[in-house]
Amino acid sequence: MPTTLDSPVAANTKYEPVIGLEVHVQLLTATKIFCSCSTRFGNPPNTNVCPVCLGHPGPLPVLNKKAVEFATLAAMALNCRINETSIFARKNYFYPDLPKGYQISQYDKPLAEHGFIEIKINGGTKKIGITRLHMEEDAGKSLHEGFPDSSEKTGIDLNRSGVPLIEIVSEPDIASPDEAYEYLTRLKEIILYTAVSDCNMEEGSLRCDANVSVRPRGQEKFGTKAEVKNVNSFRFIREALVYEIARQIDVIESGGKVVQETRLYNSNEGKTYSMRSKEQAHDYRYFPEPDLLPLVVDANWQAEIRKTLPELPEARRRRMMADYGITEGDAYTLTLTKFLADQFEEAAKAAKNPKRVANLVQGELLGRLKAKGLEIEQSPISMKGVAESADLVEAGTISGKMLKDLYDLCFERGKDFPVVYEEEGRPKQSTDTSALEKIADEIIAANPKQVEQYRAGKKTVIGFFVGQVMKASKGQANPQLINELLTKKLEG
Repeated sequence: MPTTLDSPVAANTKYEPVIGLEVHVQLLTATKIFCSCSTRFGNPPNTNVCPVCLGHPGPLPVLNKKAVEFATLAAMALNCRINETSIFARKNYFYPDLPKGYQISQYDKPLAEHGFIEIKINGGTKKIGITRLHMEEDAGKSLHEGFPDSSEKTGIDLNRSGVPLIEIVSEPDIASPDEAYEYLTRLKEIILYTAVSDCNMEEGSLRCDANVSVRPRGQEKFGTKAEVKNVNSFRFIREALVYEIARQIDVIESGGKVVQETRLYNSNEGKTYSMRSKEQAHDYRYFPEPDLLPLVVDANWQAEIRKTLPELPEARRRRMMADYGITEGDAYTLTLTKFLADQFEEAAKAAKNPKRVANLVQGELLGRLKAKGLEIEQSPISMKGVAESADLVEAGTISGKMLKDLYDLCFERGKDFPVVYEEEGRPKQSTDTSALEKIADEIIAANPKQVEQYRAGKKTVIGFFVGQVMKASKGQANPQLINELLTKKLEG
């Protein structure tokens, strides 16, 4: 997975980067964190609102229990310690899409702390610490488009205001853009397995800010950091970090001083640009939210939530390798999503050879889905169909070529494998020795040059003859039987 993007950074042995990531994840509740308004994305602006999330004076917030359970479940999946008592606080600042003039968040007493994610990098593993996971409400959204009469107008959509968030803050343990990319990939994977969020970056369900600084290699003191905000893909985050690290090194090497600031990444140019200075730390004037009691997630409630924790990706990969005899690469591909892993296991348990199922899913099914731009959930071939096709190949009833043709027909017709197999008259490999001998004799007679090469010691030429016989039999011959017949005839 590491790319050449890191090469300018890795090549500079004088400096080392220090990276910390702040990830905001919208929780997949039906209603907002402190009111009963819908969290549905894409509704007309300012329709999912009420006096609570509009910041009107008087209405009081009521905490969404499901949001607490989702946040706690995510914290458990990230190996965090759950604090039995946490406190909501008011984070005071002015912004047009923050109707109350403050955000209800958590500050010095968050829901969870001291977690970690293990990532694989450069052939080994590394543990990235998680400082804290806390709950908060989302702000609204400023819209700068859709005003044809003036490019200077901005609209405010408060549908997002009050949508429940968790903020996951990493330790500054990340030492390269590739490590950042791997951390984010694993984090998203874990959150998706818990089903507490859809992590859709295009819709803003997952957002990431990166804090990055450089320092002389081996120095303990951190350098001055810059925050890179509003990057909308993991690939762009990696690219932004590569650029920002090189920029900071250039500033220092040229005798300048890196300033603390917020920067934006322009993906078209591959550069970051200064947005605003942060020389003076913003005073948010945090104080405990007077309208909410302390949040108590006691041992009994934690135990109930833990019961809903699914088997997580890394543990599932290890188990699947042991249960089905598949490789680490197979296990990684087949657990990229929980749905795919569930589907594979359903087929693997039903089939005679789980390894063959793994090969078919990766080599035949996923490739066709990618070519068609489809997700696994949209596959015309069910996992039951994959299991049936695997058993037919395993038994020698159909050849690999016949299976490929049948899978192509499934995608053309939008029908499952068992249906297409019946429609095609349940085709079988030919084991008629006399018919195959006749085809083999004709192929050998028509290709004397290749016969001479084989008999001169170039044994790989037999692949040519096998291919010709398969072609003549329209893919219905048994390859093993053909190989045996041809070897006998060519050796004779």
